[in-house]
Amino acid sequence: MSKRLPLPKRFSASLTEPAYDRLRGLNERYHLSNNYLLTVLLENLDRFADEDKLAACFDEFIAEYGAPQKGMT
Repeated sequence: MSKRLPLPKRFSASLTEPAYDRLRGLNERYHLSNNYLLTVLLENLDRFADEDKLAACFDEFIAEYGAPQKGMT
């Protein structure tokens, strides 16, 4: 019998269509809910993401869309 990981933190998230398509693709492959998929990705980000490439992605996003002002997220 497998045990269930409790996920006590909840939040509402909006995703772009491409991001949601990737999430659905991961769900099809691993059969995990969106909550578990995001938990695995974020808790293990340092294991698979190159720090410099990740920083570049954030920098590109902020250059195109800006960053919200503090307290506006």
